[in-house]
Amino acid sequence: MISFFLIDDVEDVEDVEEVFRRDRSHIEKTLRLTDEKPADDYSVALQKLRKIYHSSIKPMELAYKYNELRQYEITAYHGRTLADSATDGEITSKPMVLFLGPWSVGKSSMINYLLGLDETPHQLYTGAEPTTSEFTVVMHGPKLKTIEGIVMAADSARSFSPLEKFGQNFLEKLIGIEIPHKLLERVTLVDTPGIIENRKQQERGYPFNDVCQWFIDRADLIFVVFDPTKLDVGLELEMLFQQLKGRESQIRIILNKADSMATQELMRVYGALFWSLAPLINVTEPPRVYVSSFWPEEYNQDTHKELFLREEISLLEDLTQVIENRLENKIAFIRQHAIRVRIHALLVDRYLHTYKDKMTFFSDGELVFKDILEDPDKFFIFKSILAKTNVSKFDLPNRDAYKDFFGVNPITSFKLLSQQCSYMAGCVLEKIEKAITHELPDLLSSISKKPSNLNCDVTGCGEAPKNRYKKH
Repeated sequence: MISFFLIDDVEDVEDVEEVFRRDRSHIEKTLRLTDEKPADDYSVALQKLRKIYHSSIKPMELAYKYNELRQYEITAYHGRTLADSATDGEITSKPMVLFLGPWSVGKSSMINYLLGLDETPHQLYTGAEPTTSEFTVVMHGPKLKTIEGIVMAADSARSFSPLEKFGQNFLEKLIGIEIPHKLLERVTLVDTPGIIENRKQQERGYPFNDVCQWFIDRADLIFVVFDPTKLDVGLELEMLFQQLKGRESQIRIILNKADSMATQELMRVYGALFWSLAPLINVTEPPRVYVSSFWPEEYNQDTHKELFLREEISLLEDLTQVIENRLENKIAFIRQHAIRVRIHALLVDRYLHTYKDKMTFFSDGELVFKDILEDPDKFFIFKSILAKTNVSKFDLPNRDAYKDFFGVNPITSFKLLSQQCSYMAGCVLEKIEKAITHELPDLLSSISKKPSNLNCDVTGCGEAPKNRYKKH
């Protein structure tokens, strides 16, 4: 619908523009941007969590070089003690919300809308053409400030130093923006370059999928944004969804710009989106899909404004729930990490036991261990772990990964678990098992559960967001 206005002077022009601006009160209310800083003090619990990690988990990580198997470790910077800083990398980092999707679907516009940055000096650049070629990290700061990627990676006070491994070409495509905004006091937003299917990935000049995986592994919530007119699924998008396997509970599909088409056409697009994504998301409970238009302009006439508003508030409640569960999720994440470290140490110990048992005075150590590596089932390496410990077979690492692991870490460089004990520090296995079975669960239960303030009058709370680590 086209509307005509009689404009007499400049003031009238400003009034006309205000008419088309959407009311933001529901955003401020749902995200509690007008609330005072929460009274809950999580600093004590975070201090306990960091202490458990450094005293009970990290010693085993280092002893059995877990990070070289997983290509990932909790960021705790070299030479730093627990008292050196209020933060310790990812352990104390804020929840991260990651925006993924094809180019020009409204990812940057959505961030501008959530933060109310439109027509301010802080706004992210948007447009119909591909506009975002960088990974943009939007975080809190006392004043507006732009930080180059090379500075972010070099600053040990931040949790982005591991990104240095992707090379200088990538760091030139990484940018940080600090903004004094209340939402950013509780969450960090990451905007990513749009997927362009007709351009070869290697032309980016850096390992795009590996960088995406790094952010995916650390994201608490992943918004995959689509435009109703851009539903083609190409190779790069397929590869992206392969990387999202196992993260389905954190994924939210956003069908943006929904008011740009008629209701019947929107229903067809909604069905087409599911049809396109079904082969890529093979789960019995697909991710939640939000249908709305996330930008400040008023909804187009003759569209389902009430539905779009309810969908928007539901998404904001989802985000609020992630923020509220940040400490519970962090503790559960550290416990999952501890379980993986323990399994890795048990496997290395079993490989080492088997190697020592098979070695004789006349044996060639290299050939003996090569035989064990090639067929670990013949020596019951993995089965013995399942038989003697409370380890699930679904938690066991890929056995082929140990060929690479021991290729750079000779088996003789490790000690048996029974030898990883000292009079003062105790045994590393006992300490990590105590952390997994007692200390971390006790810390989780000690956190008082706050009552939820979800706006059920609007959404009906029919699909209340779930804690992604809590069993239901």
